[in-house]
Formats: sequence, structure tokens, C-alpha cells
Amino acid sequence: MRLRCAVLDDFQRAATRFADWSPLADRVDVVAYDTHFAGEDALAAALADADIVVTLRERVPFPASLIARLPRLKLLIASGMRNSVIDYAAAEAHGITVCGTASSSTPPVELTWALLLGLARGIVEESNALRANGPWQSTVGADLHGRRLGLLGLGRIGGRVAQVGLAFGMEVGAWSQNLTRERADEIGVHLAGSKEELLAESDFVSVHLALGDRTRGLLGAAELALLKPTAYLVNTSRAAIVDQDALLAALHEGRIAGAGVDVFDTEPLPAGHPMRTAPRLLATPHLGYVSQANYATYYGQAVENIQAYLAGSPVRRLP
Repeated sequence: MRLRCAVLDDFQRAATRFADWSPLADRVDVVAYDTHFAGEDALAAALADADIVVTLRERVPFPASLIARLPRLKLLIASGMRNSVIDYAAAEAHGITVCGTASSSTPPVELTWALLLGLARGIVEESNALRANGPWQSTVGADLHGRRLGLLGLGRIGGRVAQVGLAFGMEVGAWSQNLTRERADEIGVHLAGSKEELLAESDFVSVHLALGDRTRGLLGAAELALLKPTAYLVNTSRAAIVDQDALLAALHEGRIAGAGVDVFDTEPLPAGHPMRTAPRLLATPHLGYVSQANYATYYGQAVENIQAYLAGSPVRRLP
């Protein structure tokens, strides 16, 4: 019997463009969905006859309640080797193998700087004005050289963001609850004495932390109030690290110069959501991982995972 593989959230129809699925052609039918299924009922209906599911990052939760409604599911593949929205115990109880793929930290580093530079130099505003025959030069760019970049997190991504900041001639500082002086010295950045110190002294703040109990809501109204009115905040990590309502208030009230955001509490962002129209906000639809190289890895290794599973030797198993 042929197997059915469902590829979720393939908005750009990239799954079959960036990977060769032909090795599975004799056993597996691949169906890619370019729309997002909101809610468990819609997912359960769409995946009712799926033997294999390929899910993109952590956008689609697979709790025990959904897993119980997918009796045919035997292989669940997530992009990346970490996924916090899959109930692994429930998957195991239902005989479902869960596998991951590699994921590069380069694309989110690059997007972080795209947002930061876009904010600093008013790129979107100036481009829109030029294309609409609007004013010639209406903003004055914020300099990077000699300014302070504050990083919340100095792991794989934060460390590479720091190196770019140093190349721009910025003074770079970092803080996280587990950050050591040895790690800061390794990258060549200043270790801030506290989160509050980092926020108060930085001209640009960028978030590069994993989401967990200690980081959820790490930046709320009190923390955002510490930022300079000329400071910019960038979040390409996880939405829940920054209190969304507090950020919206700070933007509307002009208490910070601007923000660059790639992650949201609800994704895809609903029509009419206040983050779509907030002032001083440069927002992108979670593009941090979206690159040709990453997609080639995600879907290419998804094919490999399916081949290995069918051969009885699953690879890249999670958790």
C-alpha cells in the first residue's frame, strides 16, 4: 500500500523545488499544503489519512489530543533538531517515530542585521517614498559605528551577530542568565553586569535566547521602560520573550525609536492584528530560517529521514 506524506505550511511551494523526492516515488505520495491549518479540528481533518507528516519549525503544535486523532500517522518530521511543541511521550505511546533535520544559524543572523540596518537607515520608509514620488530624503539615519549593541544571549546566533557588530565598529555588550565571562571574552564583547544595565546603556538591543520558563516575558513593560528613547529593539528569536502588548504600547507612545520583529504570538499573523499597523515597527513574517540553503537542508533531509524509516533504521531521532 502506498503511503501518504503531508508537508505542512509550504507557503512558497518550496518542498518539491529544493529537494529531490524521486527516491520515494514508488512508495510515497507527497501532498504539500501552502495554507496554514488553524486549530486542531482543521489539522485532524487534513491529516486524517497521512502516514507521514513534515512540519516546519515550531509553528504547528502536536499535542497528545491531536496525535490521538491521527491513527495512521507513523512518522513525524520536524525541521531542526529541537521542537518544543511536539508531545514526544504521546508520539511514543502511539508508535510514532519523530525525526528532525539540521538547521543553519546563518539565515537568522543575516535577517537580524537586515532588520537592524533597515531600522537604522529608514530603508522601507525611504524606498516607499521614492517609489511613490514622495519626498527626497525624509529621514536621518542612525549611525552604527561607535554605538552600543546589546545582545540578550550569546550562543550560536548571538555570537555571530556580535561579530558583525564588532566589524561595524560598534561597542558590543551581552547578557544572559548563564553567560560567563569566558564566553564573552571568547567573542570579544563586554559582559554586562545585569539585564537592566544592558538595556539602559544600549543603542540597539537584539534578542537571541531560547524560549523557556526563565525567558518567557523577560522583556515586559518595566524592562522596555529602561531603553533609551533613541534605542531600537530587534527580536528574531521567540515572540513570547518580549511582552507583545508592552512593546505595542512603547511603539505607539514613542518611548523607543523603533523595533524590528520577525516572530509573533500567533503565526501566521491574523489579518487586522495590531502588529500589522504599529508605528515605528519593521516586521517580517518569520523569515529568520527561510533561505534557499536551509530549505534544501530541511526537505532534503526529510527525504533521507523517510528513506531511513522505510528501511527500518530511522535517523536524526528526536528528542
